Amino acid sequence: MNLAPYATRWQDSRGRLHDEAPSRYRTPFQRDRDRIIHSSAFRRLINKTQVFISPEGDHIRTRLTHSLEVAQVARAIARTLGTDEDLAETVALAHDLGHTPFGHTGEDALDEMMAPYGGFDHNDQALRVLVHLERRYIDFDGLNLTWETLEGVVKHNGPMVTPESGPDRLPTTIRHYNENQDLRLDEYASLEAQVAAIADDIAYNHHDMDDGLRACLFTVEEVCDQVPHVGAVFQKLRTDHPNVEESVLTAVAVRQLIGEMVDDVVEETKNRLKHIAAERPEDIRTADQQMVAFTDTMREKERQLKAFLFKHMYRAPSVNAERKRAYQIVCGMFRHYLKYPDKMPAEWQANNQALVRRDFGRDTARAVADYIAGMTDRFAMAEAVKLNV
Repeated sequence: MNLAPYATRWQDSRGRLHDEAPSRYRTPFQRDRDRIIHSSAFRRLINKTQVFISPEGDHIRTRLTHSLEVAQVARAIARTLGTDEDLAETVALAHDLGHTPFGHTGEDALDEMMAPYGGFDHNDQALRVLVHLERRYIDFDGLNLTWETLEGVVKHNGPMVTPESGPDRLPTTIRHYNENQDLRLDEYASLEAQVAAIADDIAYNHHDMDDGLRACLFTVEEVCDQVPHVGAVFQKLRTDHPNVEESVLTAVAVRQLIGEMVDDVVEETKNRLKHIAAERPEDIRTADQQMVAFTDTMREKERQLKAFLFKHMYRAPSVNAERKRAYQIVCGMFRHYLKYPDKMPAEWQANNQALVRRDFGRDTARAVADYIAGMTDRFAMAEAVKLNV
């Protein structure tokens, strides 16, 4: 494939922490992608939620379907920009592996419980999954992914060490892993990782809107009235296709809105790349801003849609009731397992003891957080009943 000069080339990969013989049939980034897809953590995403708590409907998105949708958007953008599609897809597929059950509510609860023990951050937890918690190989813990994939997962939202936030404020796993393999945390990630990050924004904004409509948390009229650019798309579709049912128009509208954002990102990114005269991957990492971004106009449109979803979906009364119960479940389980760590499964305890010999700063609290973070919504609710929390 003809790549742009600023694209990441697998031939120039910085390799893996533990040396392995190369694959005969796959590039290093394709191999990383396959390891993520075959991981236990990835499979569990099928029963972890975005917004709704263990939804009963078959069509509401989970973390797994969301990750697949993000990967699809990321590949499309990466292909258009001439960057490595496999690396962009790999980072997209891995970006949610550290999420707890019950979406951001579960993360907030664990962060509160872990405050005396170094806190909890889903991005940091994703790295824990990839370098410690997945144990599928004889010679090492984790999946032993390439430097480029791990860099992308950790830094896809930008540099982690800045003048305002020094290395002493890094999350636990990222700080300690960086001592073994320098991820250059004061620089931006590759263009491919930045593509994955913005693909996440594009996917969840519009697919959450679609799920909110499906769940009857708001109507098409409400979102059209309060989010002008969404209203404009629906109005034109209704004018051009007056006899088409609303569900079909909604599906078409979501596709068009995603397409508009993708087009905007591609054009803005090309302009930024041209401005810095990017000729090599390092030009992306040392730039003075993210290269993959929306225009100011599209950023404002995105802000309006996010504000609408926050009010009418993420903080809807029915969702708030679920969030409150989810928060209680996670906090209750944490307190119980911290007091009675032997109540965790024997297999997990054995796995934890093996990690203690190799992992840094591991204690009972972190082991409990790892165990709870890996749960699905369904399993967590069943455990809450069993533990009476």
